[in-house]
This record gives sequence, structure tokens and C-alpha cells, in this order.
Amino acid sequence: MKVIAVLNQKGGSGKTTIATHLARALQLGGAGVLLVDSDPQGSARDWAAVREDQPLTVVGIDRPTIDRDLKNVASKMDFAVIDGAPRASDMAVSAIKAANFVLIPVQPSPYDIWAASDLVDLVKQRIEVTDGKLQAAFVVSRLIKGTRIGGEVAEALAGYGLPILESRIAQRVSYPGTAATGTTVLDAEPDGDAAAEVRALADEIKQKLI
Repeated sequence: MKVIAVLNQKGGSGKTTIATHLARALQLGGAGVLLVDSDPQGSARDWAAVREDQPLTVVGIDRPTIDRDLKNVASKMDFAVIDGAPRASDMAVSAIKAANFVLIPVQPSPYDIWAASDLVDLVKQRIEVTDGKLQAAFVVSRLIKGTRIGGEVAEALAGYGLPILESRIAQRVSYPGTAATGTTVLDAEPDGDAAAEVRALADEIKQKLI
């Protein structure tokens, strides 16, 4: 089983949107996927509960024992995707310990770039402890198409010394629209631009985990 932790200690980064969509993209690709909601607010669990025939299995582990608990609940899955909790360093440490890959969504905003510093430090410590077995990367999230800041954010993030994925997740009304019905853009608009960018993100991460 491969564990992907979607982490950002600052709210509003699009973390839950990316976690739910990434999990669904992996599932539609034929994998067995468990979505883990580690946020005490339960956003991913609320999202899943809206849809009666929810195809994704979502569990809540909102205590800093994710690395231990996952072995019991997800051992037969191909992937577990963790929707990380904001502002909870003990939860972030536990998710990082459980992960094979840490995905850090960052909005193209100076405040969000600065706020990533503490999380990057935690990730780098774990990379060092595991002799580089843990992989991590940024993904630019909530990008407004046609703006110059989208390109500038990649330059600013480069200073942290972690890779920046080529995939980008744009700011689109279809994301909150599908969230309200407990589904994803992959289900509602499978041939649309939003679904294409989510599949590209999933494929890029899978390539790194091979």
C-alpha cells in the first residue's frame, strides 16, 4: 500500500478538494483506495456523507496515531490518501510518518508560500530520517488562469528545495459545485478541463511512486 498525505497547515489551500479528487482519480484508475480524514472538522467525511451511493470509503483518524492505525484499516488497499489537518503539528508529524509521498498544495499567494515553511521543515526532517525514502512535492492549487502570479509562485517555492509538480489545479466553480453533492468533477464532467487536470496530478504522483 502506498500512502499519500495531502498536507498544508494553512487553511484555504484546496487541500480537501485535492485529497477527495486524487482519491477518486486513483480509484477510477482501478486501484483500491481509502480516503483518511484526519481533520477534526471532518470536511472529507461530511463530503462523503452527502452522497448515499458514495463509491469512496472514507474513515476518520483525527488523532496523532495515523501511522499506526493505517496498518490496521488499510492494509489491503493499493492507496491511502490522507486529508491532513490544518494547524496541528502532531497530526502532521503522524501523517508524514505514515506517508510514502507528501503532497503540499499551495495557493499562488505570498502568505501561503511563507506559511509552508514549518511544514517543509517537518517533511525535510522525515526525508533525512528515512534516508530519502519519503518523497514530497508542492502542487500549485487554486491557480487563476492567465495571471502572472501562477508562474511566479513556482519560482518562490523553489527556494524550499522540494520539487514542484508540473500539474496545476485551477480555481474553478466546478470544484465547490461537485463538493456540495458529495461527488467530484471526474464524475460530473469526466471530459472537462478540471477532470483532466486531476487525472494529470494522479498520474504524475503514481509515476513518482513506481
